[in-house]
Amino acid sequence: MKMILGFLCAVIAVAQIPEPPTPPEPPAPLAVAPAPAPMKSVDWQSLAELSQLKDVAGLASEIQTKVASAVSVAKSVSWRADGLAMQIKDRLRTDDAGERQYERGMRSLDKRQWDEALAQFTEVGGSGKGRADGALYWKAYALMKLGRGSEALATLDMLAKNHPQSRWLNDAKAMRVEIGQAAGKPVSPEDSSDDEIKVMAINSLMHSDPERSIPLLEQLLTKQSSPRLRERALFVLSQSESPKAREVVARVAKGGANPDLQLIAVRSLGVYGGKENRQLLADIYGSSSDLSVKKQVLNGYMTAGERDRLLAVAKSDPTVDLRLTAIRHLGHMGANSQLAGLYESESSVPVRSALLEAMGNGGYVQKLIEVAKTEKEPALRDRAIRYLGTTRSAETGDALTAIYTALTEVEIRKKILESLAIQGNAKALVELARKETNSDLRRAAVQQLSHMRSKEASDFLMELLNK
Repeated sequence: MKMILGFLCAVIAVAQIPEPPTPPEPPAPLAVAPAPAPMKSVDWQSLAELSQLKDVAGLASEIQTKVASAVSVAKSVSWRADGLAMQIKDRLRTDDAGERQYERGMRSLDKRQWDEALAQFTEVGGSGKGRADGALYWKAYALMKLGRGSEALATLDMLAKNHPQSRWLNDAKAMRVEIGQAAGKPVSPEDSSDDEIKVMAINSLMHSDPERSIPLLEQLLTKQSSPRLRERALFVLSQSESPKAREVVARVAKGGANPDLQLIAVRSLGVYGGKENRQLLADIYGSSSDLSVKKQVLNGYMTAGERDRLLAVAKSDPTVDLRLTAIRHLGHMGANSQLAGLYESESSVPVRSALLEAMGNGGYVQKLIEVAKTEKEPALRDRAIRYLGTTRSAETGDALTAIYTALTEVEIRKKILESLAIQGNAKALVELARKETNSDLRRAAVQQLSHMRSKEASDFLMELLNK
């Protein structure tokens, strides 16, 4: 902008330069015609420049007029902008005031000062701006606490009408149920078309009238209800101690509903445990041919602490995938002695590998050391050495060093060096690198040390560089 104004000023200044005076006419010739005086040559370039200056001066005058008009428009826009800015400031001040009033209402709720909160939220909710929908919700809440349930419901109606997209509407539905319960008129599940309110109403009935609520919940599992509603209904049933409710859950778990609900029911049997539920899980496992159902039963066994049943599956189930699942669960349960015994009797390499993984997860170091020392199958020995590397302890570090010293195979020794590096055992690596006479292994040890952030590793590498 500064450059444009500078150009205009220069143009205007040039336009104000006066035109050069007209040159005098040449004198009249004498009677006796002397030799003609030489004529001055015309400076056509200067004349052209003067002509250009005149054109520029005219253009400058036109621009000056337009600039004056633009300045006038800019002033008008500026005045309008100032007015708009004042309006925005006023609106912001109003919004800030509404926000402060909302916060005061929240503080009144914290102090259980229901009347004061009601006054604050009534004013904010009536503005229709900012957090008006939240203010209407809390206004209804304050009215409910004051025992004015009908007014609270009317306020919730206003919230739904004025703010149909408000995120407070779900909470408002729950408040309606609570107001009805407080008034001794709980919402009837049969009369409600809203899934959330229906489940909340049934859940409330479970405490006051379980004989009535259980058939309603069972009905929700079979009719065209939403998936979420069915899941919630099954959850409520699984929490009940009523024999009738347990009967419904058992029927669903055995396949009396869609597959998704069956998996949820099976999982709930394991979560809530009990001798009857554990036996029911065993019955379902024996009768089902669905792999996903059987795996869910195994999950239930782990949750319920059914170590023996898992071990039975790990030993003899004809489906390898199920055996591996049971083995993993036993590892998470810390069934190390059972896993070790199964390892000795097992012939399948993939299954034995899974057993080593489970014992590694269970921290069964002694068995892993034994396998690393004595196992003839290279793949299993490598796996045992790798799991030893993931366990940071003096025992595993000493065991790996001893195995390294006892063995002669280069590749297995490299695996041990990798495990010591994973373990962060720079001390053992430095000791082995100092003693190693095989240049390939020594190089492998130095390479592992070069990736470690350890003073012992750095000191050893500096020692090698200074030689």
